[in-house]
Amino acid sequence: MNILSRTLLKRHSVLPGFDLALGFALLYLGLVVLVPLSAVFLKTFTLTWGAFWDTVTAPRVMASYRLTFGTSFAAALINAVFGLLVAWVLVRYRFPFKRVVDALVDLPFALPTAVAGIALTALYAGNGWIGQFLPFKVAFKPLGVFVALTFIGLPFVVRTVQPVLEDLQKELEEAAATLGATRLQTFRHVILPTLTPALLTGFALAFARALGEYGSVIFIAGNMPMVSEITPLLIITKLEQYDYAGATAIAVVMLVTAFMLLLAINLVQAWARKRQGRA
Repeated sequence: MNILSRTLLKRHSVLPGFDLALGFALLYLGLVVLVPLSAVFLKTFTLTWGAFWDTVTAPRVMASYRLTFGTSFAAALINAVFGLLVAWVLVRYRFPFKRVVDALVDLPFALPTAVAGIALTALYAGNGWIGQFLPFKVAFKPLGVFVALTFIGLPFVVRTVQPVLEDLQKELEEAAATLGATRLQTFRHVILPTLTPALLTGFALAFARALGEYGSVIFIAGNMPMVSEITPLLIITKLEQYDYAGATAIAVVMLVTAFMLLLAINLVQAWARKRQGRA
């Protein structure tokens, strides 16, 4: 039976055979991903270990690491909470202009990042529509970086959690309520375990997107060294100074650190799915 099903699948497959499809996939990934990343590492290897260490641990660079990774993690964490809330409202409730609100979630995807940065700066500047009423400064401060990264990361969480919520069976919630569970207990023990893998995926996507964000941040950040200068801007600055090896060295540190963090998140996600399957 298995041989027959495999034969029929191969016969009626729209895509080419496995070997050919795998070859094209690996070739495409190699050209788009592996070759550029290899170039970054190869350029970095032109530095001696001492020069590399001095470049990536300079006080200005370390300050940009703290700002970039700290605000990216905080923005992704906030988006995980409120992205879940937005997805819940869009799936579970009916209200006027629901489709308009649903379309607005994708606005950071469609809006050019530079336009988003200018718009956020105009809103949160000292004389902006929102900034003039705030008792603290947002624009040209690290808080402005956090606002920009939160803006561009929200859709990743919403669009990742939303399909899972739509497929979630309401009978499970009704059964929990019949057994005497409160709303909080139902959410904690029935809904949240099902949503955890998707929520972690959305968090990882928002975090990864925030790490490499440039266009929407440079306008609202103020770009003050040691205060509000993000690492991508520092890389661009070194490229403009023709310090290509220094730029790639910082990029390698960002790449390796981001990869390790995303790997840890994926391991937690796999553990959550495995635990959910056993439950």
